[in-house]
Amino acid sequence: MMKLSVIILNYNVRYFLELCLHSVQKATQTIDSEILVIDNASSDKSIEAIKNKFPDVIFIQNTENVGFPKGNNIGVAQAKGDYICILNPDTVVAEDTFEKLLPFAENEPTFGALGCHLVDGSGNFLPESKRGIPTPWVALTKIFSLYKIFPKSTYFNQYYAQHISEFQTGKVAILVGAFMLMKRNLYVDLQGFDENCFMYADDIDLSYRILKTGNQNFYVPSTSVIHFKGESTVKDKQYLSRFSEAMQYFYAKHFKKSFIFDVFMKLGSVIFAFIKKNQSQTKTIAESYIIVSNIEENIKKIGSNLTKKYYIWKNLPEKDVISQTISQGKIFEIIFDVESLSYRSCIEFMKKYRQKNIVFSFAMVQSGFKISSQSSVDKGEVSLL
Repeated sequence: MMKLSVIILNYNVRYFLELCLHSVQKATQTIDSEILVIDNASSDKSIEAIKNKFPDVIFIQNTENVGFPKGNNIGVAQAKGDYICILNPDTVVAEDTFEKLLPFAENEPTFGALGCHLVDGSGNFLPESKRGIPTPWVALTKIFSLYKIFPKSTYFNQYYAQHISEFQTGKVAILVGAFMLMKRNLYVDLQGFDENCFMYADDIDLSYRILKTGNQNFYVPSTSVIHFKGESTVKDKQYLSRFSEAMQYFYAKHFKKSFIFDVFMKLGSVIFAFIKKNQSQTKTIAESYIIVSNIEENIKKIGSNLTKKYYIWKNLPEKDVISQTISQGKIFEIIFDVESLSYRSCIEFMKKYRQKNIVFSFAMVQSGFKISSQSSVDKGEVSLL
């Protein structure tokens, strides 16, 4: 039987999807695997634009936007792998991601599903990589940021499963749908994502149902994956109502209802969604650029589109070189040419040298674009080369 099926649901994120597929192909070269892309009737002609570039990928095109749960269920129904990975299109995996995670899944007798160490486009850890069950109390600690005030208290730190550190492997209740690895048979037995959830509660619901089977969910930080976060789910005026409805659905499905409970959750969901919707960050404008590439033609193509001074690194340097170049408080944009660098090296570099005056970009030079993101609350930004 085939080892792994990677399921990617796409909706109007053509450039992110291409970068994601490029990274997944490199990460599955030594694994008996397949990649399935399900398109939810995108209007940006995503599939038509990149289909010829990925002849081995299985593309499934829906005639309408059927939502996250049903879209993924359609993909899994055609998957052949013993394991499946639900993966967002606005992610970038490392070359060794699946090589590290699959052995853990195979050797853990209580394995239900696992998530990994997720970082945003700036290299910062995304705490939603591991979460607890969002009961009313746990949701309250999140809404009012009590988990930040009392990070070491078990009463307040359950939302982001803070009993497990960022780099510690352990059991967690809830995983994020941007990256979920699990056995296909278990997914099928559970009938996959609940199709009554359009978005926002689907990963919580599936994670919780896995626990109810007696299996365990795990957070395994042995590999890091970038989640640009927010690009595949635009926070428009429907965000508030969808988030609130999703949370109400989850609690009505799994917990005993009461009037006080409903009032609290409606209020809490609205407050939480409002905060998320209005988070923002001031954009920084690069004063200089650093092109990291060992392909001369790619360096010239990237450089020809830059209007300000740029430096060239043939490879990712050591700390002393970085300190000499990035100085005097200038804002730099470091452009990774992923056609000449490994994704793993780029991700590790981001994690190690992240700071406020650096913006990281991933360039697909032959396809003529680069993608960057400055925070976990801003959408990733696409620039044409």
